Amino acid sequence: MQFQQLAYFVAVADARHFTRAAEAVHVSQPSLSQQIGALEKELGAPLFSRARGNIALTDAGEALLPLARRILADADTARHEVLELAQLRRGRVRLGATPSLCTGLLPDALRDFHGRHPGVRLLLDEGGSHDLVRRLARGALDLALVVLPLPSPSPALTTVELFQEDLVAVSAADAPAPRSPLRIADLEGRPMVMFRHGYDLRDLTLAACRAAGFEPYCTVEGGEMDAVLGFVRAGLGIGVVPAMVAARAGAELRVTPLARPGLRRTVALAHRSDVAPPRAARALQEVLLAAARQAVTSSGLRPPGAGP
Repeated sequence: MQFQQLAYFVAVADARHFTRAAEAVHVSQPSLSQQIGALEKELGAPLFSRARGNIALTDAGEALLPLARRILADADTARHEVLELAQLRRGRVRLGATPSLCTGLLPDALRDFHGRHPGVRLLLDEGGSHDLVRRLARGALDLALVVLPLPSPSPALTTVELFQEDLVAVSAADAPAPRSPLRIADLEGRPMVMFRHGYDLRDLTLAACRAAGFEPYCTVEGGEMDAVLGFVRAGLGIGVVPAMVAARAGAELRVTPLARPGLRRTVALAHRSDVAPPRAARALQEVLLAAARQAVTSSGLRPPGAGP
């Protein structure tokens, strides 16, 4: 079994068409078909059903596809690791993060990393923790900033807790001020701006409202972080966001703490347990750990394992 054969197999699986797959990997269609045939012969099972010109994965193909993606991703990571020059003058890091952390923790940390290693490319992938865990598992990311606990069952990942962060309520500065501190129960019947599906913040907020015995009244639902803050500034409702995001949101927003026990999230840095992160990823990991320690000291975040 050769890497090239696996690459051709993945290309056909994605395109569901041999000619388009051949164009995507820059080989002739007969050469690609020959390599796929050799792979099927070696494995002892057909990988594609070719009935009436429709290309579909067989059961064997479905089983091979996630493994092939992971093998190719690992090989790509190894290739970049070997090609890195001394002192990290070049390379790349594929970092995943939840959108709220892209707004809060990451800008200063990435600026610090780029200042130290200007030749290293930073590839940032935003998503919810569940999506980031899946991308880590298939080798599409080197590191990810996620919110604990991780989905169960989850793949073999190593996680390092960075900090705990309180959530706060934000509302338009020119809107009537809510009581402070704001109880979750006080949100019943109040217009709210809610994040889209897949956001950890959405799940936390919905769970808290339901635990208080009500479904939130959403005037706008489905926004990204910047959109949610914009809708709140426009007076469309109250949002629940991380304290670090609220601190950067500007004077047009009023920030109201939540009454005890409040809402809190635990942020962690994750990578696969079975593959050592590339050298550039390890360097970024050190910067992120230092940024988290600094944030705990300067921004009022709680250290890992902090009590109520």
